Order: sequence, then structure tokens, then C-alpha cells
Amino acid sequence: MTAKQLSVFIENKPGQVAEFTRLLHQNHINMHALSMADAQDFGVLRTIVDDSYKAACVLKEAGYIFSITPVLAVEIPDQPGSLVHILDLLGQSDINLEYTYAFTSRRRDRAYMIVRVADTEKACEVLNKNGVRLICQSELSDLFAD
Repeated sequence: MTAKQLSVFIENKPGQVAEFTRLLHQNHINMHALSMADAQDFGVLRTIVDDSYKAACVLKEAGYIFSITPVLAVEIPDQPGSLVHILDLLGQSDINLEYTYAFTSRRRDRAYMIVRVADTEKACEVLNKNGVRLICQSELSDLFAD
């Protein structure tokens, strides 16, 4: 029950993120989620796309350095306390949270989080056992359908 995240190294200078997103656009690849972290000389752009295989092929051909990482896509109620519930479940199970970021969809009353943890398999087990809905890669496109 994981999603595939592309982690792309981007040079930290003007226009590089625009160039990256233009490349995806030209190849009809849709981004569903995006997170950016920077360092002095480069940034790490993390994204969930509609076709990770096609994106990987396009990025490789364009000379980007990237990796594909399994992450959890978690559906939660769009209300106060929903995220703390998820984080408490992970913490109580001694599962370390490495990072998280959010994305939206067309569904009302639901929020979505991308979660990267140290032990993905254990996190899936804990969250499933506690009724938390995990969204796999193939279900992501359904969230964005008209």
C-alpha cells in the first residue's frame, strides 16, 4: 500500500524548478503532490506523479539525478486532530517519521498526507490495524478524476 515518490536533485539557481515542471508538462505528466527542500547548492524536489515509470524515463533521458522512494499516502478526515492521530499511532509503535507533506484532491472533507517513515511495512500494518486508509499508487489518479 505505498505510492512512488520521485526525489529529484535540482540545482539551487533561478529557473531550475520551472525547467523541471516544463519537462513534465511537455511529456503530459501530471504532478499530484510536491515538496521542496533546499541546501546551499542544490534542492531536493519530491513529487508524486500520475505515471512514475514514464516520469523516470523522461528524467533519465534529460540527465536528472533522482531516486524512486516508496512512501505512504494517507487519507485523513479534514478536521483538527486528524494528523496528530496518525503521528501518535506511529510514535506509539516506535516508528520514526522522516518527513511528511500534504496534497489536495477534489474530494471534500478529506485531507491527504505523504508520509515517509523508517519502517514502511510496520507503519502500514499499524495504520491499517487502526482503520487508517492508505492509498496505493494506482488509486491516486482516481482522486483527481473529474
